[in-house]
Amino acid sequence: MKRDIELVEKVEVSVGDRITALDISFDKNRDGVLKALRAGAEVFYVDHHFAGEIPEHEKLTTIIDTDANVCTSLLINGYLKGAYVEWAVTGAFGDNLKASARTIAEPLGLSEAELTLLENLGTYMNYNGYGSSLEDLHFTPADLFERVRPYPTPFAFVQDAAETFEKLETGYRADMASAASVKPTQETERVAVFILPDQAWARRVSGVYSNDLANAAPARAHAVLTERADGTYLVSVRAPLDDKQGADELCRKFPTGGGRAAAAGINALPGDQLDAFIDAFSTAYA
Repeated sequence: MKRDIELVEKVEVSVGDRITALDISFDKNRDGVLKALRAGAEVFYVDHHFAGEIPEHEKLTTIIDTDANVCTSLLINGYLKGAYVEWAVTGAFGDNLKASARTIAEPLGLSEAELTLLENLGTYMNYNGYGSSLEDLHFTPADLFERVRPYPTPFAFVQDAAETFEKLETGYRADMASAASVKPTQETERVAVFILPDQAWARRVSGVYSNDLANAAPARAHAVLTERADGTYLVSVRAPLDDKQGADELCRKFPTGGGRAAAAGINALPGDQLDAFIDAFSTAYA
């Protein structure tokens, strides 16, 4: 799931194994990577989040770019020299990098309807990763990966696995309709804060709703906080699309915070730090 990113540490490796780690912060997985390297494994690491110090090792290969207009799908697309560019377009759309997605899609000569389909699929797949437990999701990430993996293009997937696509689409639309009824806790020309209830639909929609708000008001920063049963908040922050910076620095000021310049979050903001976060958020983007 989203936010469950300290994954390399969980892998049992031995000499000759090869780990491919995609789209998870190196900074959060450094200890796991070093452990894997000491065990004799090779590590291929591709990401666009804050990385911190990257060690030099003959068995470690990294492609890490934290530019606000780059995502892991685009980095892998470059590594594969465009072999599966339609999937890269889908991934870039899913990460709300619409301009970047359209740029790499230009040589394909896709129609507007085809581009919209890729944008929708990317959005739905990204949306499916959000929740506080696997039970919140429409498909577990491992299940969705296996459903997608056989298809060389997203168009083939949508055609042959229509039932999967429709389940994602139906869930997304229902959850976004619920989110649309929530009034902002704070709203100015520069910032807006929304607090969602402790319900499954809210946990699923937190990230994509943040993207939707950012697209609707590109000059404004947005924070979407979702109440959790333990009294903490799940936080999604989106910097203004017109000036994609600062979200990661803001979130790293709080425990369990991290991300990238344009989009970041806090896994469990303590309830007694809610006002402090809103003040810091408002100040950062004032």
